[in-house]
Amino acid sequence: MASFVTKNVLNFFLLVSLFQISLAAGRLLSDVVADQPQLLKYHNGPLLSGKITVNLIWYGKFKPSERAIVSDFITSLTSTKPQSQNNQPSVAQWWETTEKYYHLTSKKSTLSLSLGKQILDEKYSLGKSLKNKQIVQLASKGDQKNAINVVLTASDVAVEGFCMSRCGSHGSALGSTAAGHIKGNKYSKFAYIWVGNSQTQCPGQCAWPFHQPIYGPQSPPLIAPNNNVGLDGMVINLASLIAGTVTNPFGNGYFQGPAEAPLEASSACPGIYAKGAYPGYAGNLLVDSTTGASYNAHGDNGRKYLLPALYDPATSSCSTLV
Repeated sequence: MASFVTKNVLNFFLLVSLFQISLAAGRLLSDVVADQPQLLKYHNGPLLSGKITVNLIWYGKFKPSERAIVSDFITSLTSTKPQSQNNQPSVAQWWETTEKYYHLTSKKSTLSLSLGKQILDEKYSLGKSLKNKQIVQLASKGDQKNAINVVLTASDVAVEGFCMSRCGSHGSALGSTAAGHIKGNKYSKFAYIWVGNSQTQCPGQCAWPFHQPIYGPQSPPLIAPNNNVGLDGMVINLASLIAGTVTNPFGNGYFQGPAEAPLEASSACPGIYAKGAYPGYAGNLLVDSTTGASYNAHGDNGRKYLLPALYDPATSSCSTLV
């Protein structure tokens, strides 16, 4: 591989993509990944399959309008509604890349996502400083059968490792009911995701490109499509993590590198949102003519979103909508 970028640039993309990756200097990020045939290896474990509901556990204070940004994103993933005019790129089109991972497995399984329950914990039942085990505790409040439980923490909640080494995480935990595709055990694993609102704690790390980065090349921040730096940043990280969750739910699906810090479907393509991306530049995005906001996908209820590139196993490259 070519020479490494500077330490600051590397630190910047570590935080943007949630996982560490070495980048080549002076070249498009997509070219770096394209150099390696079939970057992500399949480790023979199960992928999430069948009808899966996505339950949202809101920890701390979120306005109804903020919750709607995320819930509309979830329904947009597999929406059959017209999401845009003139065949503009959609969230559902972005999500279709994950289906290619299922085609590569011998089981030929399929996945259908839908929005499930929304659970509010506005009184900070576990306090405002959470450890990893408390994230799992919160995730356990959602249904543990045929579900992904997503914990979203408010901007005034500190979480172990948040901002220092990660913007969110996904994993699995033992539950009292089977997770749909794992049968025969009374206690089986269920998949969960955590994403933090970084607006006041570390927007330069976890809400880029909607905030000036603290590391790497400096460029003016983009205008967030939903006019909310914290929530639009959460959508970026949630999108990355949900792609990683369905294709590597239990640590033995599709990934490259060490299992404890893997490159997955989205984290293998850090900092890439459109064609022409390079360190510090998200790519040639669409721009709303009225608001000036940058985006690359249309969603339900007239939403616009910025979504990260996904690694396309069919082309061995990072795939973007625009």
